Order: sequence, then structure tokens, then C-alpha cells
Amino acid sequence: MARSIWSGTISFGLVNIPIKLFTAVRDTTIHFHMLSKDGQCRLRRRLVCPDTNEEYDFQDTARGYEVAPDQYVIIRDEELASVKPEAGRTIEITDFVDLAEIDPIYYDRTYYLGPDARGGKAYRLLLDAMTQSGKVGIAKFVMRTKEYLAAIRPGRGILCLETMYFADEVQDAKGVVDVPAAKEVNKKELQVAAQLIDALSGPFKPENYRDEHRDRVQELLDKKAAGETIRVSDEQEEEAPRVLSLMKALEASLAKSKKSARAPARKANRKKSA
Repeated sequence: MARSIWSGTISFGLVNIPIKLFTAVRDTTIHFHMLSKDGQCRLRRRLVCPDTNEEYDFQDTARGYEVAPDQYVIIRDEELASVKPEAGRTIEITDFVDLAEIDPIYYDRTYYLGPDARGGKAYRLLLDAMTQSGKVGIAKFVMRTKEYLAAIRPGRGILCLETMYFADEVQDAKGVVDVPAAKEVNKKELQVAAQLIDALSGPFKPENYRDEHRDRVQELLDKKAAGETIRVSDEQEEEAPRVLSLMKALEASLAKSKKSARAPARKANRKKSA
């Protein structure tokens, strides 16, 4: 059984449900360390003043906030502690909303919520009620001195908690991206694009997608660890993509998708007739 990273209670109304929080996703990024060129020494970073080259110990440092270029205010630990969120062990659900109302851009990280030994029945009740209603609970809680906004939803037969970005953390798309006017797209192009989307549509199967670059890096590391000599071929420049008109590109893509869809069918027919 996995080890929980946090424990507390879910609160909604006068109901309190003892729960445990578990990590739902893991970081599979391959990390490297900085070494000397001969690989004999792992290098460390030092705290050095760029003007005097004087080195400082960590206990001789302070937190600073830049208020103007090269101008800082120093914040003491006790000052920061005076405004920290009130420590607690409660995930307080304040609202229930439809899942479709939440733009996925607000989601940050996923956790699993499990009942602790005393909360099994109440947990099951909340899980079944939320599944039946199709609603998502919006909550706030504090973990490791940081305040979080969260969405609690049923999923995979349990309750899941998604930490969320606050509204002021999400940029207004209109202030970032210039979108061409709708009148710039003609009906024929729209029709072919819709056909292409339909041809490429299917059920989402996450196991079909892998981080192929990470797999290649891991394969390289396994070979190096086994003492193999790695031969690196010269990189070939990628050919510049052909420039097609939008309509021709859509039609060519549609024809290719139809051809790909027919290939397995012909293969299956040959097996039948054999």
C-alpha cells in the first residue's frame, strides 16, 4: 500500500470525513548531476557575491524581494511567519459546481483521496453522492504552509483532488494571442477540416502515448552503464516542409488518414480468406 503524504478531513456542511492524500502522478524526468569533465567529482554550487567574490554560508543569507532594479527589501522569517496561512488539517468544500464549468487550464496537480480507518462509510457516501450528482467540490486547504485551491471529483472509483491555479494566476488569452477573424475561413475549408477531425477521432487510450525521447535517453544510459561504446552519427539537417496551400494541405491530410484507416481492414480480409 502506498504511503500517504498528508492526512486531515474533508468538511462540507456539518459533515467531516477523515481522509489521507496520496500522490497520483510521479515525475519520470531523467535528472543529471554536474560533474567535473573526468567524472571524478560531483560539483556543488556556492553562494558568492558577484561584486566581491566573497562566499557566504547559508546561515548568513536573508530573503529579499526586488522592488526596483537592484533594490530589495529584506524579509525576516518572523515577519513572513506572521502572514502565513493558518495551519489546519481541513479540506473545506465551499461550493459544488458542474465539471463542465471548470476550464482545464485551472488544473495543476492530481492527488488521490482515500478514507482513513475511521472514515470509510462517510467517504463512500460522499463518493456515491458526487458520482450521482455529476458535481465537483471546490475547496481550500493548507499543506506545508501553502494555501491551495482544489477541485474534488469522483474518478477511477475513488475521490480525486486536483490542486488549481487561482484566477489571477491564469493569463487572459486575448492579451496573449491574436486570433484571425472568423470571416478569414471559408466554408469549404471548414468542411474539409471537420472531415479530417472526424477521420482522426477515436477513444482516448493514454497507454498509446509514450515519451519517446525519455525512452531513448534511458536506453542510452542503460548502454553506458553496461560499458557499451556509443557511436554518434553526424546529424542530418531536416528537410524544410513543403509549403502547401491550406486547402491542399487539408485534402492531402484527409486522403492520408483514409488510406491509413483502410490498411488494417485489407489486412484483416486477407487473413480471413487464407
